[in-house]
Amino acid sequence: MKTKQTNQLFISFFTLILVLLVSCGEAEKKGQAAETNSTEIEEAQGQSTVVDEESAANALQVAKSLPDFSTLVAAIDAAGVDDALVNVGPLTVFAPLNSAFAKLPEGTVETLVKPENKEQLAFILKNHVAPANYPDTQLKKEAKKGRKLYMASGKYLVVENREDGLYVGGTKVLKTVQVSNGWIHVIDDVLVPAE
Repeated sequence: MKTKQTNQLFISFFTLILVLLVSCGEAEKKGQAAETNSTEIEEAQGQSTVVDEESAANALQVAKSLPDFSTLVAAIDAAGVDDALVNVGPLTVFAPLNSAFAKLPEGTVETLVKPENKEQLAFILKNHVAPANYPDTQLKKEAKKGRKLYMASGKYLVVENREDGLYVGGTKVLKTVQVSNGWIHVIDDVLVPAE
């Protein structure tokens, strides 16, 4: 009789341990699922929200770090195209200085950054991004061949190598900076693509 009670006690004890192990495993899986969902939610915010202090700066990080591009950064944010500038690339950004935006007719920038003009602003900004690798040496080669640059907007810009330097879309390239995902060419005009 004692053996039967001992066996039943052992079976009950074993069953209890098995239930506890299964319960702990399910709780761990739920915790992992919650962690995965949390990661997916964070990723849904876009690459521009990722903080990485070890890698070389990308085009957007460089623009944000320089006060001369504050209007461009505000326009990028208003248009919601910031994730495009942190993509792996390669890409080439023709970055207008604040003074380029100041040359526009009064009220233009203020009108463009309004939510109802988001699509138009995004299109204008895409006219400043070429989805290709164009360091200044490559721009010179493209100019020599008489080629136009294909922009992310689907339009084209003329590139010229004049006596006083490189011009893209009729505006002079003032400075060139390599970034982790391509190149930034500093310009002092807002680009309008050639048809």
